[in-house]
Amino acid sequence: MAEAGMVDMRTLVPDLSQEIQYAGSDNFVGARVDGYEAPRCWLKREAAEALARVEANLRRRHQRLRVFDCYRPARAVAHFMRWAQDAADLKTKAGHYPDFDKPQLLGGYIAPVSGHSRGATLDLTLLQCDDRDADCAPLDMGTAFDFFGTKANTESPDATEAQRGNRHLLRDAMAAQGFANYPMEWWHYTFQPEPTPGLLYDVPVTAPRNRCRKPNSTA
Repeated sequence: MAEAGMVDMRTLVPDLSQEIQYAGSDNFVGARVDGYEAPRCWLKREAAEALARVEANLRRRHQRLRVFDCYRPARAVAHFMRWAQDAADLKTKAGHYPDFDKPQLLGGYIAPVSGHSRGATLDLTLLQCDDRDADCAPLDMGTAFDFFGTKANTESPDATEAQRGNRHLLRDAMAAQGFANYPMEWWHYTFQPEPTPGLLYDVPVTAPRNRCRKPNSTA
C-alpha cells in the first residue's frame, strides 16, 4: 500500500470511526468482497490529509465522520460486476435495492471501473456527539449506506427536510476541503483534483505492518 502512495487513515486520525462493510458480509453482495483482507481505510496522501482536516474541523462542533469504504481494489469492482450479473442471487434485494432489478443497477450504481480504485474516493456519514465528545451517533440521512434507490440521491424529494439538512452538513464539511459529492449517493465523495486520475490500483486492503526492529537487526 505504501508503494502505491496510500495512507492508512488511522495514522492521521487514530480514533477515526470505521465501518468497512466490504470486509465482512453485511453489504449488498452479502459476503466479504474480494481484496478486503482487513477493515481499513486507505487513501492517496492528498485525499487522506484533506479528510483529516474535515475531521478536525467537525470536532470543533462535536461532530465526527464514520467511513464505510475508501480505496477499493480493482478486484473488488470485478466481484461487484459478477454479483450484478448473477440473476439468481437476490438475497440482499429487500434491504439494498427493493425498487430495482439487478440489471438496472449497472451504470449508475455498479460499473466495471470505480473511482474508488484510484484512491481518492470514499463513502462516509456524519456522527453527532454530545458536549463531552462522547456517545457519537449517526445523523439521520434517510437511507442506509449502499441503498440503491432514488431516495439515496443527495437532493431526493423523498427525503425529509431534516434528512436533506443532515446531508448538506456532510456535503458542506467535505466541500470545504476539496471533496465533491456524487449526486446519486449522499455518502459518496471524491477529492478534487484526483492525484492519479488515470491510474487504477489492485493492491489488497490490508492492515498496516508494524515492524519492530531489535537494536542490531537488519530485517
